[in-house]
Amino acid sequence: MPDKQEHVRIVMAVYNGALCLLPQLESIAQQSHRNWSILISDDGSTDHSLEIIDAFKHDNPTHQITCVGGPKLGFAQNFVSLLRRAPIDESYLAFSDQDDVWLNDRLARGLEALKLVGPNRPALFCSRTWVTDANLGHRRLSTSRNRPPGFLNALVQNIAAGNTILLNPAARQLVCAASHEVGDLVAHDWWVYQIVSGAGGQVIHDPTPTVLYRQHPSNQIGANDGFLAYVRRIGLVLDKTYRSWNAVNIAALNASIHRLTAENREILKQFCLMREDKLWPSLRRLRQIGLYRQTSASTSILWLAAVLKRL
Repeated sequence: MPDKQEHVRIVMAVYNGALCLLPQLESIAQQSHRNWSILISDDGSTDHSLEIIDAFKHDNPTHQITCVGGPKLGFAQNFVSLLRRAPIDESYLAFSDQDDVWLNDRLARGLEALKLVGPNRPALFCSRTWVTDANLGHRRLSTSRNRPPGFLNALVQNIAAGNTILLNPAARQLVCAASHEVGDLVAHDWWVYQIVSGAGGQVIHDPTPTVLYRQHPSNQIGANDGFLAYVRRIGLVLDKTYRSWNAVNIAALNASIHRLTAENREILKQFCLMREDKLWPSLRRLRQIGLYRQTSASTSILWLAAVLKRL
């Protein structure tokens, strides 16, 4: 098991989460790794979220639990605000949504994996999840990730579910520093996957689930798997949403371009040129760059986007 000296700072974005917030907080309290603290940003809740947080804080006096006001700019910016507020120290950093339930080895499993990476190299741990209904029933495994994670994948797909992310101290320092440079974001976890892999960090995707990922009408993103999700992704290509997302991601990466490796700066440059090329040069450049998604079906959407000039 990880040494108790390894402190994990958990950052949690909250907005009107009273319905599911307590089970999530209790699952944190039941972690086998006991050395943790929580920094919560409440984005202006009008339900009983703050009362639940106060009661949990009272019931867990040995842990530092801090709640601050959020920027009220949506979930992604709420998480970015937490990165900007996080103290500068040598702790690990875990993201937490307000409505999931962590398995009790969520932190311990991530720490064990990250210990295998050199301390000076940024590293990100993430995993599969148990996707559930609103009552935590009808469990099914989230989509497997059969191709290796990396910047060539991160540019066009996010496989790092934010509710499973754990960063080692080097990655924590990287993303906290970059958080002061970034503006708009599509999703905080996608940006973290891009910035860590782009900076030459190691990304570890564990095929063993660590979280019960609750699906309900208020989900900001959702599990994004299955046939209906595939059809939805095609729709995102056709209505140019995917292209606009890529534009936002590129701007975010360019804001921290000095943090990327020379190789990945060149890949980003080629990706930008490909998006503006005419059709055949664009397709040739896409093949040369080697961008990929995790499945053949998903990669086919990537090529469809390129053909339609919606990448």
